[in-house]
Amino acid sequence: MTDIRTGNGYDVHALAEGLPLFLGGVRIDSPTGCIAHSDGDVAIHALCDALLGALALGDIGKHFPDTSEEFKGIDSKILLHRTMEMVASAGYRVSNADITIAMQRPKLAPYITPMRQTLAEIMGLEISRVSVKATTTEKLGFIGRGEGCAVYATVLLIK
Repeated sequence: MTDIRTGNGYDVHALAEGLPLFLGGVRIDSPTGCIAHSDGDVAIHALCDALLGALALGDIGKHFPDTSEEFKGIDSKILLHRTMEMVASAGYRVSNADITIAMQRPKLAPYITPMRQTLAEIMGLEISRVSVKATTTEKLGFIGRGEGCAVYATVLLIK
């Protein structure tokens, strides 16, 4: 019998001038970046939460706490790699991932394919199994005012 599990992840970070912006493992040309203990890659953080949630292993903060010096400034691609090790240890593999980034600016269209490629490589998937989409909030709320960004991620795991 095939064991199929879904997971949903959500993360949000405030933005500040002069910080680097990383999304989906890719450096984005932007005057603002995410305020965070790690590199602030909100897309990878949401993806890790989706993967961990599918396995009922808690959330990213449980495994990579923002109170730990070990994770201060860490490249979130490392966190995704470690999360994928947990997925494999549990006997699962990722079928597909779907990620939606809500951010008013900058426009992310030029970065979508590099993000998909980066995430697919880390997860050991064909790029066709990783979807990354970007949207705005039509200038509404904290996202629309450019104060932050949010990411929703959904994964399907198969054993």
